[in-house]
This record gives sequence, C-alpha cells and structure tokens, in this order.
Amino acid sequence: MTRAFFDFHNPLSKRDLLILGGATLLTGIIYLLTSNLVYRIGFPLDDSWIHLTFARNLAEHGEWSFRPGAPSAGSTSPLWSALLSIGFLLNLEPYIWTYFLGLLTMWSLSVVCEITARRLVTTYTAPIPWVGIFIIVEWHLLWAAMSGMETLLHGLIATLVLSALMMNSRRYLTLGLLTGLSVWVRPDGLTLLGPLVLAVLLDEKDTPTRLRGLLRVLIGFGAVFLLYLFFNLLIGGTPMPNTYYAKQAEYAAWQGFPLSRRLGELFVQLLVGPSFLLIPGIMMWAVRSVQKRSWSSLLALTWSVGYMLLYMLRLPMYQHGRYIMPAMPIFFLLGLLAVVEFAAGKTFKRYQWFVSTLWNISLASVTLLFIVLGARSYAQDVNLIEREMVEPAKWASANLPPEAVVAAHDIGALGYFDGHELIDLAGLVSPEVIPFIRDETRLAAYLDEKNADYLIAFADLYPEMTVGKAVVFTASDDIANVGDFAPMTIYRWK
Repeated sequence: MTRAFFDFHNPLSKRDLLILGGATLLTGIIYLLTSNLVYRIGFPLDDSWIHLTFARNLAEHGEWSFRPGAPSAGSTSPLWSALLSIGFLLNLEPYIWTYFLGLLTMWSLSVVCEITARRLVTTYTAPIPWVGIFIIVEWHLLWAAMSGMETLLHGLIATLVLSALMMNSRRYLTLGLLTGLSVWVRPDGLTLLGPLVLAVLLDEKDTPTRLRGLLRVLIGFGAVFLLYLFFNLLIGGTPMPNTYYAKQAEYAAWQGFPLSRRLGELFVQLLVGPSFLLIPGIMMWAVRSVQKRSWSSLLALTWSVGYMLLYMLRLPMYQHGRYIMPAMPIFFLLGLLAVVEFAAGKTFKRYQWFVSTLWNISLASVTLLFIVLGARSYAQDVNLIEREMVEPAKWASANLPPEAVVAAHDIGALGYFDGHELIDLAGLVSPEVIPFIRDETRLAAYLDEKNADYLIAFADLYPEMTVGKAVVFTASDDIANVGDFAPMTIYRWK
C-alpha cells in the first residue's frame, strides 16, 4: 500500500518498524503509568467521552445519537466515533481500544515522517529512525495520541497528503479521496484542498495535465465530501456538525481580543517543548525550498502555519493548544528535515560537525525532558477530568431522581455515565441554544421552559443564573484550587 501510494519502495526495514513500534508502546505505557500514579487512568478531555457515547450508541443501538432514540449531529468526528464503536463490539472500550487506536495512529505517523525524511534527504542514513522517534516522543503529539480524541488521526491524514506532495506523488485521485476523508475526521480537513489544488497547478507543466490532475482531485474529494454533507443534513439538518456552529458562538469574545494577545498565546503553546529548537530548521528548509523551487514544501509549510493562525483567530489556545495539534506533525517534520540535511552540509566548514552535534544533542535532551514533563501534564489533566467531570456524572447517576431533567455545559462524561434526560447548554446536542449560548437571562428562561430540575456547571460559569440556587454536590476542592477555577457543582434548578 505504501509503495503504491508514494510511488517508491519503502526504505524502512523491519527493524526500523519494530523500533518505532517499541518506542510508541513504551511512551504510551509511561503516560498511562504516570496517570495511574497521580490518580487513575482516564482521558484528559471531557470531549473524549462524547465520542465514546456516540460510539457506544452506534454499536449497541445501530443509531447515530448521543441519547438513544434522538439522532444528533453533535460529533465533530464521525469517522473517529465509528472507529471507536468497533471497540464496543469487541468489548474493549472505553479504554483499551481507544488507547490502541491512538498509539496505532502515532506509530503510523512516525512511519510516514521517517519515510519522508529518508526520501527527501538522501544523506539521512542513520541506523536508528530518530526522525520517527522524535515524532513519537514529542509531548504534544503523544498527549493527543493518548487523549481519546481524533486530533492525531487528523494530523496523520494531513501529514500523509502533504508528504506525498513533497515527494512528487501524482496520485491525485487518491490524494483527493484522503482530503475528503479528512473532513470526516474534522471539518477543517477542508483546508487541505488548498495546497492540493495549488500543487497540481504549480507542479504540472502544461494546461491539459493540470486540468486532468484537478479533475481527479475534485472527483476523489467530492465523492467523499458530498457524502459528509448529506450525512450532516440527514442527521442534524445542517451541512456541518453542531459543534462547528457552537464553538464559533461560544468563543465569540475571544475573537475580539487584541491580535497581539492571541498571537502570544499561540507562540507559547507552540514553543513549549523541543519545537523551539526546530524553528531555525524550519526557516532553513523554507529558504532551501525557495531556492530549489520546491513548491510542495512551501505549500506544506504555508498550510501548517495558516492552519494554526486560523484557529488562533477563532478559538482560544487552551488545553495545550489542542486545536492546532493536527498541524504540528508536518510543521515539526519540516524542521527535522533541515536538521538531518544540515549534518551533511558545509555551512560552518570545519566546525560543521560540532554545530550539528550540538544541535542534535540539544534537541534530544529537551525532547527527553519533555517526555517526563508531558507525562506529568497529561496525568494532571486526566486527574482534573476524572474528579471534575467523571465523578460528578457518576454521582448524578446514583443520586438524582430517575425522572430528573439535567442541564449541563460539559456533557461528555454525563452522556456516558449518566442516563438522565439531558439539556446541553454548549449546543452540541441541543443546537437551539447556540443563538443565545452566552446569554444567561435567555438560558435561564430556556431551562424553565424545558422544565430542568438540576444544573451542572463550574461554579463560576453562570454567576447570574446560579444566584440563590441550592447546591446538592460539589466536586473536589483540592483540584479546583490547583487549577485556579471554581469546582464542578450540581445545583437544584427548581
């Protein structure tokens, strides 16, 4: 399959593949052990439980819903939820199959990056596939692999498409199909169509060849994308999932912040880790690409930077910048390509070996350090979600009256562990709240109209709505104090 897609013989040996597989398994185990030592195994995001809830209902009831019997377009990633549903059929969910998919995606990503490096930099003949190993141990990507989310799968498809372009693949129909498939992972996969179309226009030499290439791209992309639009229209009545519209409405205030602040947060999230040592390499590879007229490399860089800037403009950089993580693999890869090419260069003449060795040692040292720091950060995130999301959901399931109607802003764990009738104040499965998602007066009236009995939210999320409401449950205060936020609280609404 690899040979057919990239049009070349796979340069990796079985030994290389085993090394990458071993590194993937080892780092995954480190993250899980650290998580278990801090509190217990879980996921670092409440949204992970949203995917698992859709997956369970698909496996057990054969329907696309968050609550059985109520079809919903609340899943951002239909493909990821469908893959997770296999785990329920095999009785391996919610943890074993989810972690397996994440680590399999990580291993595949490392293989793609290692192959790309060996093809584009012919002097790269290291006995150990360290480009792939870097991708595996880079803490943002490892966090994404162990998050239970679709983030890294989206990054894998984007890296596969852009790497193929950099290696001059002309399989435009396949690339179009992959681009369409990426939309099933995340709606923003649509952005990959830009570099793909431009690559056809820039790399092909004459108009007839360009037209044939564009036609193949559009046929491949359209065949998959039109199905995606039809799926959302059929389930939710809109061409995009509810999450697409809900996030835009919920974070409208962020879009009004000064551009300098938003850029600052982007740089902080992006450069926390070994990636700051790759910035010189990314710049070097960009200059090299201009000199050699390697348009596909420039398009890959432009896409990754543009993708991150697009998210920076629309959504906040919280949770380690998880929304920009799909663009990180190709961004890091371009820097790594420069690092391995630099080793055989003569920029510093007789000092070349010293500078190259210093660069490599610095990169390796910081990367290894962030394996530990990343595992700690992951464990703390899991601890937070387990105490502030999962435990309140389990308490609600065990203690609230069966007929109670529950309203909540964070519905992932609630959807999975609690079976009460649910009103979603974030708009994912209750899209009618999106127009007034931040208007507490209208939200309160909406809850009255829907006969809500309880409200579950962080204590500082709805300061006006919760005035005078009786508190029936409060999550762990120690976690809230560490995180500097108010704890998850269950209020009696009526």
